[in-house]
Amino acid sequence: QVQLVESGGGLVQAGGSLRLSCAASRSIFSINGMGWYRQAPGKQRELVATITTGDSTNYADSLKGRFTISRDNDKNTAYLQMNSLKPEDTAVYYCTAVALGRQYWGQGTQVTVSS
Repeated sequence: QVQLVESGGGLVQAGGSLRLSCAASRSIFSINGMGWYRQAPGKQRELVATITTGDSTNYADSLKGRFTISRDNDKNTAYLQMNSLKPEDTAVYYCTAVALGRQYWGQGTQVTVSS
């Protein structure tokens, strides 16, 4: 009932920036919250950031000051601005949303940071 499509991943040098997008098939007014997770090879999937309908945000402590989550209601899209990227940020980044009493996931987008 809710489809999420990520875009904006790619290859970037250390210290550079990327902006990820997550387009939702349903108006985000009906979505209680959205967020980003990431998973590196051989590691657990971890929380990056979340944002509520009221625009309250939450970040992993290690990412505060470098990553910013936001949303655009007119485009039904959430964003993740990533600055000062490090090689350890290399991972598949997944968009997630909570709506209609359940959690939905996108297919993921690859982010690779070279040294």
